[in-house]
Amino acid sequence: MILLLVAVLAGLIWLGRPSSTLSEPKQNVTTVIAETSLIPDKVFHDFGTISMKNGKVSTVYILTNNSDSVIKTSKLFTSCMCTSAKFVQAGKESDEFGMPGHGFVPSMERSIAPGESVQIVATFDPAAHGPAGVGVIERVVRLETDAGATELNFRANVIP
Repeated sequence: MILLLVAVLAGLIWLGRPSSTLSEPKQNVTTVIAETSLIPDKVFHDFGTISMKNGKVSTVYILTNNSDSVIKTSKLFTSCMCTSAKFVQAGKESDEFGMPGHGFVPSMERSIAPGESVQIVATFDPAAHGPAGVGVIERVVRLETDAGATELNFRANVIP
């Protein structure tokens, strides 16, 4: 019985290990376009090698409503507590949104007019996981709307 438990635990640890390769994310622009009319200028950003001691890094994704209808947002959240996201519309920046389950993640009800562009500012804190948080990370920021969901991905190789 103990041997079976150890084998199952070892299998779960092996399946949960971080990827050691820097492969492209599975999602591409075609997938996003098929899901929503909110078209991003990019769905992936690679920060390259970054140092914990240099602090937070950010990237901006620009999303444009490519439809003839108003798109209504409902949620903005991240895949990890080390990542936060802000929604910027007409120069006005929202509060930070984070990972569900780590504090309250409010709904985000905004309307995006046809042809209008908005920004999602994704910020990653490489020191959030402490000394154990070195190596390749991949994170996601997800915007949910009445037209579908858009996932914005980024990657970094974290060094001390």
